[in-house]
Amino acid sequence: MPKSYWLINSNRTEVKRFVKNDKSIDGVFEYMFIDTGKVVGVLGKEPPLMTTTVSVDIDLAREIYERLISQGWQKTREFWLK
Repeated sequence: MPKSYWLINSNRTEVKRFVKNDKSIDGVFEYMFIDTGKVVGVLGKEPPLMTTTVSVDIDLAREIYERLISQGWQKTREFWLK
């Protein structure tokens, strides 16, 4: 699976995962999947419950990522997979 980039909100109740669509044709149509999920149980013990997925142009995905960072979201990683 392609590398993913994760953000978590300041309340630590919601996550977003950004993953490049590996079916994209480089330089022609590049898209990112943005998955949204809710943190369930104790943070880190269980994976988040993913509720939605959208596919957007890679430039729009970058804008969304930067906007979320400016709103207080923080970078995180998939620590629940260990």
